[in-house]
Amino acid sequence: MREPPRRILVTGASGFVGRHLLARLAAGFPDAELRCPTFDVRDRGAVEAAIGESRADVCVHLAGIAAPSAARQDSDTAWQVNLHGTLHVADAIQQRLPRCKLLFASSADAYGASFRADRPVSEAAALAPLNLYSATKAAADLALGSMARQGLHVIRLRPVNHTGPGQSAQFVVPAFARQVARIAAGLQPPRIEVGNIDTSRDFLDVRDVCAAYAACVSRADDLPPGTILNIASGEPRRIGDMLTELLLLAGVAADITVDMARVRPDDLQATAADASLARDLLGWAPTVPWRQTLQDVLVDWRARVVSEQQGQA
Repeated sequence: MREPPRRILVTGASGFVGRHLLARLAAGFPDAELRCPTFDVRDRGAVEAAIGESRADVCVHLAGIAAPSAARQDSDTAWQVNLHGTLHVADAIQQRLPRCKLLFASSADAYGASFRADRPVSEAAALAPLNLYSATKAAADLALGSMARQGLHVIRLRPVNHTGPGQSAQFVVPAFARQVARIAAGLQPPRIEVGNIDTSRDFLDVRDVCAAYAACVSRADDLPPGTILNIASGEPRRIGDMLTELLLLAGVAADITVDMARVRPDDLQATAADASLARDLLGWAPTVPWRQTLQDVLVDWRARVVSEQQGQA
């Protein structure tokens, strides 16, 4: 932005990404008020009231069902939160704070079948979701693109998979780290059951993702409404290698067995996204070494395992 924002509204601030983002925004915008009201995005009236009262210059919309497994288990809630909740936020901004810039945390997972190309996908690639979670994010992403042509100043950010300390075991890296920490603590046998670990995914540290979001906040005035930015490393990482490195970092050995019930025959072999536009427009690039990311996730789960032990004592 040409002038630093005075008030920044963050939805979903208590979530995994939200906690990291608040720390980043507090450091990057020390004079700004960070507004983190608690409301249900499915409640249109509550959303309108919170948006209006915030008087925000920028709204970073993170609130959503983030785990594909959770979306699959409760599809109605996933659609209500990820699509309709997002539209409630966008409508409220148009009606109550038309000068507010909306930064929407979409997902590169929405590219789906477009990842089958032999190169990292750009923002021009078609959204072709392959699961319910990515379908809800794609629908919201497309709807906001339409609203941008009606005057909503929205920027759509499409991050790839991201992880880091504080993430739940619903996601692959912390799921591995939790088991590795439990094995190291003698709380489970040295055996880990996995699905297809020969697939590769573009991964980032959550702190790099939040750095991109913060850079977007600072440049929101200069980005045209409807702008789409991939937030990615562009480098697929093999899932099995992540598990191997976590075991090495923990100094433990374990038998790794494939549970065929966890293997999806139509799973994508590899995903990667091209973030050159974010580099050009935001001056952003990932800086956290991947080994540091894994180390920090492992340290986090070792502490959680100790806490679990103490709670059971």
